[in-house]
Amino acid sequence: MQSGFEELKRLNKFVYAVATMDTKGVELRYVAECLRAAGVDVRMVDVGTGGPPATGPDVTRDEVRGSDGKVAYESRAAAVAAMGESLKAYLLDKSEAGQVAGVIGIGGSGGTALITPAMRTLAIGLPKVMVSTVASGNTAPYVDCSDITMMYSVVDVAGLNVVSRQVLGNAAHAMAGMVKNSVVAASSKVTLGMTMFGVTTKCVDVVREKLEQAGHQCLVFHATGTGGRAMEQLVESRMLKGVLDITTTEVADEVVGGVFPAGNNRFQRLAQSGVPVLLSLGALDMVNFGEQETVPAKFSGRLFHVHNAQVTLMRTNAEENFLMARWIASRIRHATSPMVVMIPELGLSALDAPGQPFHDPKTNAILFQELEEQLKDCAACRVIRIRNHINDREFAEAVVDHFTNLASH
Repeated sequence: MQSGFEELKRLNKFVYAVATMDTKGVELRYVAECLRAAGVDVRMVDVGTGGPPATGPDVTRDEVRGSDGKVAYESRAAAVAAMGESLKAYLLDKSEAGQVAGVIGIGGSGGTALITPAMRTLAIGLPKVMVSTVASGNTAPYVDCSDITMMYSVVDVAGLNVVSRQVLGNAAHAMAGMVKNSVVAASSKVTLGMTMFGVTTKCVDVVREKLEQAGHQCLVFHATGTGGRAMEQLVESRMLKGVLDITTTEVADEVVGGVFPAGNNRFQRLAQSGVPVLLSLGALDMVNFGEQETVPAKFSGRLFHVHNAQVTLMRTNAEENFLMARWIASRIRHATSPMVVMIPELGLSALDAPGQPFHDPKTNAILFQELEEQLKDCAACRVIRIRNHINDREFAEAVVDHFTNLASH
């Protein structure tokens, strides 16, 4: 039986250790030595944009930059930005060639901002470790919805000492453990992604149960901004073979200014992914905020519902529904993926039902009509109205039927 190291050698796979080696070269070499001592083959990658590297890299900055290697930039900021884009392309190319066992980076704020975007382009599940001086604060800008492991360096990455040797050594051995003991998570079942909020749970639970009974594996994502983007990342990583984006409330937060925004590129990756996509309008009747006192003053006088002490919901109005329809359509009207948009005519959430505080059929009708109008020429996308509330069992069953039909063609 082959060891993890022998298997990596056979597959010609390496851990790519990345840093600005003009300032972090000695430290990166130490990381590489720890990895090699643990039985892992390493390629040290220089992404410096200043002086010469402090020690020789295995992959030079000019190799990373490729045809742009000789381009002169007007400022250091421009050079760093260009290097970040080059590193993305370089690692993605090596990954697609099957040569990347993992990526480990070390750096301060600048190095972290340069290296982590490239890590985020790589598949979910591929080991990624970033040792950083900024890992004890808000890491969302660096990690986003990826599976990067952030490790706080404690001291600055500026020389080898009793603390930095321990932290960098631990990071190296954590990476070695991941690549030499990889987890086989593959399933023979077709894996699907779906989005859910508390106010659409009844619908999604029925959809999930029926699809699991049909032999699928279903991953449910909480529609909190990062949830939707994480689902799309798994589609790009080829881990999801279909999507039921039932709860698109993140669009309301993106358009209006809530705390769970979709992100400007939401739906675009799905629309071009090639996997079957069923999209609905779950919880677009609401914008999410935190505690009541955090709601911006400009929304004074609007209709609110206090979900709990930490969550305040605001009913979307006619203008916002019009804008949301256009926002969604602008991102899917040129879809190449087979898509169905399903409209639950009798309500979009548990709060948008007869007798509930957000029930407003006239406002919903603006969303429905404008979305239909904007998508009427979309060749890959069908819009289907269902005369049910989103949480009616009949709507959930219709979702399953239309998705199954979509996926079978």
